[in-house]
Amino acid sequence: MSRIVDRHEVRRLLGDPSTQLVEVLPREEYEQEHIPGAVNLPLKDLNARSAGQLDRNRPVIVYCNDFQ
Repeated sequence: MSRIVDRHEVRRLLGDPSTQLVEVLPREEYEQEHIPGAVNLPLKDLNARSAGQLDRNRPVIVYCNDFQ
């Protein structure tokens, strides 16, 4: 189940060590700067196989820092 959460909920979730943080920007942008602990699954490469590395029983926060 997916849902949009506000920044307060994101902060709460990030306080839970079971939360998985996923950055979907291209690898080059991820390598320049990302939130510590985030994993990179570039959106253009995201598919069932790449998403399979995530634990479906744990919360997942997906973010994209795009200023365009």
